[in-house]
Amino acid sequence: MKFSFERSDHRWEEAMVQKYQSPVRVYKSPFELVMAAYEKRFPTCPLIPVFLGSIILSEYKSKDGALHIVERSCKLSVDAPRLLKKIAGVEFVVFVQKNTLNWKDRMLLIEAHNETFNNRVLVHEACSYSVHPENEDWTCFEQSASLDIRSFFGFESTVEKIAMRQYTANIKKGKEVIDYYLNELISQGITHIPRWKPPAFGSEKHSPQTAGFNWDSAPDCWREPAACSGHSANREQLGISTPVAEAGTPDADKLHADYIERYLGNLTPLQESCLIQLRQWLQETHKGKIPKDEHILRFLRARDFNIERAREMLCQSLSWRKQYQVDYILETWRAPSLLEEYYAGGWHYHDKDGRPLYILRLGQMDTKGLVKALGEEALLRHVLSINEEGQKRCEKNTQEFGRPIRTWTCLVDLEGLNMRHLWRPGVKALLRIIEVVEANYPETLGRLLIIRAPRVFPVLWTLVSPFINENTRQKFLIYSGNNYQGAGGLIDYLDKEVIPDFLGGECVCSVPEGGLVPKSLYQTEEAEISDHIRLWTETIYHSACVLKGAPHEIGVEILEGESVITWDFDILRGDVLFSLFHSKRVPASLHREMAPMPASTVAGSNAQLIDKGWVLGSDYSQVETSLVCREGESVQGSHVTRWPGFYILQWKVHSPSSCSGSSLARVDDVLASLQGSTHKCRLMYYFEVLASEDFRGSMSSLESCNSGFSQLSGVTTSSQSSSLVSR
Repeated sequence: MKFSFERSDHRWEEAMVQKYQSPVRVYKSPFELVMAAYEKRFPTCPLIPVFLGSIILSEYKSKDGALHIVERSCKLSVDAPRLLKKIAGVEFVVFVQKNTLNWKDRMLLIEAHNETFNNRVLVHEACSYSVHPENEDWTCFEQSASLDIRSFFGFESTVEKIAMRQYTANIKKGKEVIDYYLNELISQGITHIPRWKPPAFGSEKHSPQTAGFNWDSAPDCWREPAACSGHSANREQLGISTPVAEAGTPDADKLHADYIERYLGNLTPLQESCLIQLRQWLQETHKGKIPKDEHILRFLRARDFNIERAREMLCQSLSWRKQYQVDYILETWRAPSLLEEYYAGGWHYHDKDGRPLYILRLGQMDTKGLVKALGEEALLRHVLSINEEGQKRCEKNTQEFGRPIRTWTCLVDLEGLNMRHLWRPGVKALLRIIEVVEANYPETLGRLLIIRAPRVFPVLWTLVSPFINENTRQKFLIYSGNNYQGAGGLIDYLDKEVIPDFLGGECVCSVPEGGLVPKSLYQTEEAEISDHIRLWTETIYHSACVLKGAPHEIGVEILEGESVITWDFDILRGDVLFSLFHSKRVPASLHREMAPMPASTVAGSNAQLIDKGWVLGSDYSQVETSLVCREGESVQGSHVTRWPGFYILQWKVHSPSSCSGSSLARVDDVLASLQGSTHKCRLMYYFEVLASEDFRGSMSSLESCNSGFSQLSGVTTSSQSSSLVSR
């Protein structure tokens, strides 16, 4: 059986439950009219062949007609192999559906579960129709479901596939059915249904829409004058349609179906659900500072929409971006003049699909000379800036062409490639660049055109191909000699007007021609080491490994006055318990090293700053509630100091029995350490102490101006899609 992941206490746990969550779908129709269309599905619906019929089990209507609750038993056909039906002994399944319709609040809640085989398979579904928060004449629809297969005669995997296939098919069909019946209502002249109003005092009559009336005999006063005179109403004039591409996002925390189609492309219902679930997890664990939806989607595609694997890959990448300030690379990185002159690559218009086009004349580039003159780190930084620029160009082209453009095309010219390009340190640098790009920029390459591949190319390909993801390798098109000319070559992917002149085209290309780097520009070995330190260790973040029984602790001394201690940390591996303590006593391990300062800090290297003999409540106290931080989470916070003394930030391995600060927990940790426990966690962290007058922001939740929060969410999904409402 396929394993999926569900949240439990903010943790992803392996469970035999398949979940589905729909995006928000919008009908540009009033709630009352959509309800009229929905009711036409009962008791049977020929448009849904698997729906064999329904009977009402119970019904309740409030005296004022505002509330209508109906419970139905629905019979559905099973689209399953005949053998499986015979083994199970059923031709159909029975679901119980409870509909709670609130005319006053204009909301319909639908809950359904299976009765057939409910001891072996549990299906729960929840749907809602509600009024669009930004337009009271539109209706929103949301849907979620879970499938839990406990046992089914050894056919668990088959049943799961059948259930999810049929369920997703029904999702699509359900949208079509509502649209069909909306059209039917219009053709019958029913274009407006009055909203519910409280009945007059003492009146026995209810609003017609609460009395189970026959829509086919609706009075003429409910019809538009044009329809009553025999003219058919125009659907567009009435503003009625299926979920529309112009609809806005009802909630900033939710994804809109039409936004997905416009900006992210066509996704299957299950792919939409994976995107929504991963996005929700990031919102919960990263305080809303999450990447753009297209960025999340790239990692899901890279892991074949396996949510857990995509989450792990994405969280590692977000931590990497934060640690090395990659979000700011386009602002801070300036390519050295030597690189601009000898690096034979650059952007050049776009391909026929609208993808940004990058041209790399690798055969004309002196890779050994560039590595010797600039160092491996400078080349890596430059490649990262190219990838960041590529993403921005994709966003720009998406707006320009009016369709999702998620990837860019790279054209690599290998003319001139020879054995000097196989220089071992150069190949090593290339492999490292490939490794970093594959881990942090998945699914950004749409197509790689390799042209004029010489005889030595197979040797290079043998060296690098194992480091390239299979999905990426499938995007490679390789042409030897002059085979790139004519049908099946570049002309199939590039407009004739943009083919560079050096490839036989008419377009003048500004990409540098490369050439040999003068040896006089080569760096000394000491300079190369210095560059490595300057480029990759200039980060405000520290790394720490936390072992069970050996917490990581940081000491901060506050001598006088109020100050603000701030922190920003990411959990890279394992689960961590974070606490903040205060003590007037100087830890014995620091007593000899501390020097009097207004505010000073001492970082412990898994040293016990809280002495083993200290008693909680007597020698030290806890000043912030302990926080359980799960793997992949990003945590920021602050604390206003009230007393002078030592403040200790502590990260320790979390276990269900952990009780922060207690003597019992410390003894347990020590015993676990003595027993050689292999439990360990990894984190990266940043902290600083600010004078109270320098503090900016909320006292309860600080977003430090110095720490690196991801700017991938700089242009949010909601700001893009909400603008659609006004169009």
